[in-house]
Amino acid sequence: MTTAVLLVALALVAASGFAVVATHDPKRQAITLSVFSFCLTVLFVVFQAPDVALSELAVGAAVVPLLVLLTLRKVGKR
Repeated sequence: MTTAVLLVALALVAASGFAVVATHDPKRQAITLSVFSFCLTVLFVVFQAPDVALSELAVGAAVVPLLVLLTLRKVGKR
């Protein structure tokens, strides 16, 4: 059972990582980066590292995509 969960989590991380790389629009890339970070959070929880998962959730899934979107908005006004 745990091996199947690990494989599913790793597959989600691989698929979402490929989606980030394959996306060309910066706004969509920020959103897919957030999804990728959420998948990493799930992977870290599966690997029983809740402290790393919590920091990944806060920084990777929320702060970084928000900063990228705000930067794109600011640059787009010029």
